[in-house]
Formats: sequence, C-alpha cells, structure tokens
Amino acid sequence: MNLGAIYHRTSNQYCYPLNDNELIINLRTGYDVDKVYIHHGDPYLAGIMGGKEQWFGKQEEIYFKKRLKHHIWWTTTLCPEYKRSKYFFEIRSKNERFFYFEDGFYTEEEMNRPGKIHSYFTFPWMNHADIFRTPNWVNQTIWYQIFPERFCNSDPSINPENVKPWKYEKITEYQDSYGGDLQGIIQKLPYLDKMGINGLYLTPVFEANSNHKYDTKNYRKVDPHFGTNEKLRELVDAAHARGIRVMLDCVFNHTGTDIDIWQDLMKKGRSSEYFEWYMINDWPINQQGDTRDGRYYSFAFAEQMPKLNTNHPKVREYLLDIVRFWIETFDIDGLRLDVGNEISHFFLQELRTMTKKIKHDFYLLGEIWHDSINWLLGNEYDSVMNYPLATAISNFWLYPEWDKIEFEYSINQNFTTYMQQTNDVLFNLLDSHDTNRLMDKAGNLDTFYQQLVVLFTMPGSPCIYYGTEIAMEGSYDPDCRRCMPWDEIESGKYDEHIQEITTLIALRKKHSTFRSRNFHFPNEISENRVLEYIKIDGNDHIKILLNCEKIDVILPNIDTKCILYSRKYQENILRAGGILIYNLI
Repeated sequence: MNLGAIYHRTSNQYCYPLNDNELIINLRTGYDVDKVYIHHGDPYLAGIMGGKEQWFGKQEEIYFKKRLKHHIWWTTTLCPEYKRSKYFFEIRSKNERFFYFEDGFYTEEEMNRPGKIHSYFTFPWMNHADIFRTPNWVNQTIWYQIFPERFCNSDPSINPENVKPWKYEKITEYQDSYGGDLQGIIQKLPYLDKMGINGLYLTPVFEANSNHKYDTKNYRKVDPHFGTNEKLRELVDAAHARGIRVMLDCVFNHTGTDIDIWQDLMKKGRSSEYFEWYMINDWPINQQGDTRDGRYYSFAFAEQMPKLNTNHPKVREYLLDIVRFWIETFDIDGLRLDVGNEISHFFLQELRTMTKKIKHDFYLLGEIWHDSINWLLGNEYDSVMNYPLATAISNFWLYPEWDKIEFEYSINQNFTTYMQQTNDVLFNLLDSHDTNRLMDKAGNLDTFYQQLVVLFTMPGSPCIYYGTEIAMEGSYDPDCRRCMPWDEIESGKYDEHIQEITTLIALRKKHSTFRSRNFHFPNEISENRVLEYIKIDGNDHIKILLNCEKIDVILPNIDTKCILYSRKYQENILRAGGILIYNLI
C-alpha cells in the first residue's frame, strides 16, 4: 500500500461542518486502496481523555468516492449526536490493512499494543457561529456580466468627449469610448428578463478616467458618463422588480492617481495623513513609467493604479464605510472584489462581518484565478470566480488526444478543492472582460454549445458574458469588449442563438438536478471522447452526453419523452459535436 498517497487533516476541505448537524469527512488515497472504513464516535463516550478509557467508535464503510488524476477522494457524512467527533480510518488494500491516525499509520498489532496512546483525529465542536454558510439564492442564479461602456448607449447627452460611433466590428484600441451607460442597461432589462437572467454583475461604475473604470477617482459617485447615483439606484430597483439581483465590482486593491487621497499624498508627501495609506518605498517619487523600479507598489506595475495598504486601520475603516454607503444607497446584493487575492485577510474578515450584519445573505465574491482555499474558510469570501473550471472545460477540447477520463479527473479536482457549501455558490464562467470570448476559444458552434452545457450542468452559479447568447466573437482585450449589436439582435438575426441560451437557462431553473453538487461519471460508452456524466438530486437522475468524437455515435434506445435538450441528435444517433440531456427513469 502506498501510504505516502494517503492524506487527511481535520481542517480545510478535509473535515468541516456542512450545517448544524452534518460533518463532512474526506480522505485522499492512492488507487491501490480497495476499501476504507471510518471508526467514529463522541470523544467522551468512554470517559475523559488521558485516563484508562478504551475507546473504539462505530465502524462504517465509506462508499462515495471520486477519481482524481493520481488519487481517489473518499467522502462520508457524519451526524454527531453531541456536535463533536473523534475518529480514525481503517484502510484496506488486497491483503494489507492499516489504521490511520493523526500521528500516522499502524498495523493492528501496533494499534492494540498495551499502553499505546492513540492520536485520534478530533473535530471538537460544531459551533453554530463558526459554520461556513453561503447565500442560498446564489445557487439558483444565472448571472449576466455587463461591461457598461459597451453594452448599450441610451443617453447620448452624457457621452464622453471624442466618443466613437457604436460599431459591431473588432476593437483594437484600449482607450476608445463608445458611450454605454446605465440607462442603456435599464432599457434592456426586459430583454434579459425574457432570457431568464436573474443576476446582474456589472464591472465598475464609479467615477474614473478610463473606459473600464478600474482606476477609481471617486468611490461615492457614479461616473458621469454612465449616469448618476440616482440612476444606479433606479437600475437596481428596476432589476429587483423583475427578480434580478445586482452585484457591483469593487476595486479596493488599488485606486487611480487622480483620487483625492493620492493627490493629497503627492502634494504634501510624508506630512500627508494619507502617506501610509499606500505602499510607498521611495520618496520623493521622481521616476516615470511602470513601477518595476519599486518606488511604490501598484497593480501589475501600472503606475496609474497605486496599491492601497489594506493592512492600515484607517484604510480599512475608509473602505468599510464606502461599502456601507453602497448597500444603504443602492441596495445591492453582492460585491465582486477585483484582485481579491492581494487584499489583506484582516480587511476581508471585517468586510464579511459588516456586510452580513447589514444583509445576512449578501454575496462576497473574490477575483482569484488559482486555488483559493485560504480565502474560503468561512470568514472571508463566499466564493471566487471559478477560472480553474473554465480551464478544465476548455482543456478537453484543446487536447483532442485526451481520453474522457481526463475530463473526469479535472472536473473532480475542481469540486474537491473546496467545501460543498462553497461548491454550491462558485461563480462559474467560461469567459469575461479579462479573457478572449468563448466563441474565440471554441472555434465552432458545436464546441461552443457543448461547453455551455457543461457550464449549465455543474454545481455553482453560472455566468454568461454579455453577447455570449449570440455567440459574439472577440479575441483578447480590448477585442473581448466589443459593442453589443442591438440593431442586428432586434432584426432577429440571432433569434436561434438566443433561444438556445434561453432553453438552457430555463432547464437549469426548472430542474434542481442541474444545480446539484452530486454527480458521477459512469463511462458506459466505449468511445473515448463521448463525455457522459449523471447529475443526481434525490430520486431525480439526469444524464448528459456530449459527442466530442469526429464521427457519429449510435446510442441505446432512449425514450424521446425523457429528452430534455438535444442538438444534432436523431433516432438514437448522436452526431459528431452533438448534445443529449435526458432523464433516467
């Protein structure tokens, strides 16, 4: 038995309360392990610790497992009667058997040696206040991300100077403005509502000199080229009237250089009350160009985006007051924090405490592109932007030589990284304002829709980037931020595309199975690149088939009454590039 492949600890995603009654236990082993048992019980059933007590616990086999690239992930759920649990594992591989404790592995003889003190795994208490709770509504939300400057120009009177004519073609200039505004978003709410969207994620809307607004000048004032504070409240109210939640993008890692606090610092230097609000390493600041010289820290070496010191108590107080103002003034439902991995943990903990007091189901989302477990322990973010899932999905089509087992490995890896309550609200996306568009990645409509089907049938909360519903093209920034072609949309040119997205959204909202965290890969079809997985919610089972082969595939007889969605499927033949979703009876 490869003992080096076996791992568990009583923290992070390995051991945690799912709610007040259920304790999730996960164990990682190698593929040579055949069976795993857990011996568990209350720590005090045999007496207090340190005495002559003989504690054994109840033995139960762990049946649920997922296959990873090099490991098996075993999962069980305990319901400790007294809110605490002590346990160890019994691990079997052919003729070998080991007992796994906190201090290592023992044979049966070693474990039962007289005088042996056992170092059990122990979860001491399931404190109600310590349990990680995520907002339930997010799992039922289909997000629509809008880059306001390019979505819809409805009020030309507030256009920036030198505004460009609205166009649908490729965009090559980073700083061009086209005049999108908040009134334009309000105008298109019926369009989004009809499609089934019930969550809006807006990139920054507060005053800044750029078209993207990530270099904030004033956190308390909507950018005049987008509208007014009153217009933002009107947008949120109009969205809420349609059952659509609203999440704003907040930029607290850095500011612009034209914000009043930076300007005061530049004028007064070390005598400025804001000098320690930023991370200044060299004063006076004489150099020009990017900040690789280290004169001060900034976002991605951009000199016009100096980095805020979110460790400083007055900075934290300043930012918390801004968030309080946003919630009370605009009644928003969530925040996406830009560069969410560089903001201090201390500030994020304070932010969570404050926002949850104001709105208990407020959604805190971090922009983090990598493993984010350190931010998802229950006292900071509810969720992160799930770019690893986007990579896992994209990679299978990027590597045509891969077998479907590679898809299973990568999907399972994604959903064993965090707690189950996090998986329920992960912000799943396939593209955004920071990446090339899905159609650019996919290259053809078959792959485009197959990847969307995966997105809409995974746990979490799916987000589509504005224009995805019409398969909008666009390469990397700035081309991924094209103007929305409303004339063509309203002429009916994209009706079929929009109907496809509308159908997927309706299915996800209707069938809780689509949103469920429970799934497995049966791999019953012999073809290497026909993806198949089953989603489970209670007694409901839905099977998803994606034919990524270059040839058609003949399937067993399927009752057409059970089919929920299909593309390129007819008479039990799933064409190359086809999709089939159906109920298992």
